Amino acid sequence: MSKVPSLPARKFIRVLKKFGFVLHRVSGSHHIFIRKSDQLSVSVPAHAGHDLGKGLMLSFLKDAGISLEEFLKLL
Repeated sequence: MSKVPSLPARKFIRVLKKFGFVLHRVSGSHHIFIRKSDQLSVSVPAHAGHDLGKGLMLSFLKDAGISLEEFLKLL
């Protein structure tokens, strides 16, 4: 298994968009993305100056149905 990088929310969101997720709404600092094809949703905390933790990113990828290998290819 590859190592999980620690990334800013901005870069993680860019990859989510490549997988078909679109911004549904913003609630405070959390950006809620939804994929219309299967109605999956992912809430990403977008705090400026802070990276997303490795465990949190793995959880988001699991919720989105994206494998770590697919994610790393699009970085």
